[in-house]
Amino acid sequence: MCGVCGELRLDGGVASEDAVRAMLPKLKRRGPDHEAIYTDGPLAFGHRRLSVIDLSAHAHQPMVDGDLNLALVFNGIIYNYQELRAELRGRGYRFFSTGDTEVIIKAYHAWGEACVERFLGMFAFGLWDMRAQSLFLARDRFGIKPLYYGISNDCLRFASNTQALVAAGDVDTRIDPVALHHHLTLHAVVPAPRTLLAGIRKLVPAHTLTIDSRGRQRLSRYWTLEARRGAEPRTEADWVELTRAALCKAVERRIGASDVPVGVLLSGGLDSSLLVGALATSGVEGIKTYTVGFEDQPEEKGSEFEYSDLVAARFRTEHHKFHVPNRELLERLPEAVDNMAEPMVGQDAVAFYLLAEQVRRDVKVVQTGQGADEVFGGYFWYPLMGAEAGPDLTRFRKHYFDRSHAEFAETVAPEYVSEDFTSELIGRLLKEAPADTFLDRVLHMDVTMLIVDDPVKRVDNMTMAWGLEARVPFLDHELVELAMQIPPEFKVGDGGKYPLKRLARGLLPDAVIDRPKGYFPVPALKYVRGDFLRMMVDTLTSQASRERGLLQQAYVDRLLANPEAHMTPLKGSKLWHLALLELWLQRNVDAA
Repeated sequence: MCGVCGELRLDGGVASEDAVRAMLPKLKRRGPDHEAIYTDGPLAFGHRRLSVIDLSAHAHQPMVDGDLNLALVFNGIIYNYQELRAELRGRGYRFFSTGDTEVIIKAYHAWGEACVERFLGMFAFGLWDMRAQSLFLARDRFGIKPLYYGISNDCLRFASNTQALVAAGDVDTRIDPVALHHHLTLHAVVPAPRTLLAGIRKLVPAHTLTIDSRGRQRLSRYWTLEARRGAEPRTEADWVELTRAALCKAVERRIGASDVPVGVLLSGGLDSSLLVGALATSGVEGIKTYTVGFEDQPEEKGSEFEYSDLVAARFRTEHHKFHVPNRELLERLPEAVDNMAEPMVGQDAVAFYLLAEQVRRDVKVVQTGQGADEVFGGYFWYPLMGAEAGPDLTRFRKHYFDRSHAEFAETVAPEYVSEDFTSELIGRLLKEAPADTFLDRVLHMDVTMLIVDDPVKRVDNMTMAWGLEARVPFLDHELVELAMQIPPEFKVGDGGKYPLKRLARGLLPDAVIDRPKGYFPVPALKYVRGDFLRMMVDTLTSQASRERGLLQQAYVDRLLANPEAHMTPLKGSKLWHLALLELWLQRNVDAA
């Protein structure tokens, strides 16, 4: 894993090495092991490296292949790089390194832009073709690795986070009204290509962008997910066995492609426990597992140690437990916000941030269970939506949108209010989804769009803030392609994720399988009271917030009058949503 950045001049000028140098400090935490810059006329690359595969200097980046006239900055991992390397060697290519970075260069030379179709992995990269004087940007199928960019009249800049682009200067940091509507109605999800900042965009997952030094652009989709039944009828037992095989393959891929030890973030839930079980089944010994817990609240326990302990004992893992007091959680909340490329309201963001700090002292790479709920229908709102009648948008909106358009108009200043952009977007996506049924369409949209800019982005940002690489087997694209063929009623059965529960039976302790659906418990940030409430009040009544004028004071006052009464359909605090947004703007835009 790494941090990448670059500039391409579009006006015939020479790229600014100073702009790249300004971006690199904002990427240092993503790649603490090495830094370098490469320039070639209109192009400048910057790179911060986290050494995971081929730990030698031969794999440093930017990587330049003078024979092929190609240069690359790459963040991510190509799990099938060894197979591709063997195929390319058979075509006559010679290699000077042993990792996956050089494989991308040779694959591009051999197969052109179609090379991305052959990559199994998570990636975001920029590849410079010296002969064509063109830049090729690519992002993996599910956007696991981030790629932000901004285009002006005279240059394009890109980076692994928004902070780097802001640091380089000349960015329009005004708030994008469309993105703001999405953020405040769609559970803080701002779908690509937009971000909250008008001058920054992000490459859409499963897409590439080619742009040359004259400014000519071409955006291309290289992969499409379908949620349709195959022609061959299958029984429930067939689906379970196919899922078992695909999950084990996905886990094995993510343990094999590494020259450093790989651990597991073990929450105590079904998903991460299955990863441990799959590793043990594959014969992996000495598995390292890591769990974090917090102080209890009267309504809720602050840890899932009782379940993670069962899994650790069952598979005799090298288990590490970390307990974080509420005082530290709140004190360090601003740090976590500083490392959010975009505002993230999920309470587990801070949990992952603090857990990653501890885990990074022991390992550089972990596997984590993100994606299983979206891929296998684990959330409580799926059956609720399925039971509704009426148009797709109506069924979805009732159980997912944080606010109606009317409430959005009460929330923000009038200049940010116009059309119901979120209803328009979701209605179109549900209508266009290549899927058989309503729930197929919902799950398809969740996997290809909603998950990208919520849990997946959260985990990447919070782990990479400590130079910890998080791998997500449940988003192996071959596993997802299989899961999208499974009838949705089978997936959402028995409270959700029924295929995973079936294959877990006999492998995991029954208590882990049969427990109620849980979420990463962070009680201090769930119940709007005490020091947490005071922090939000201070943020929303600050001079910076008043001068920004983004929020309507009457609406804020209504929330503050009864803080715990205003919840979204997904059980999130509307007050926290606003406070987090304002805090992010203060720390990442105002302070830049």
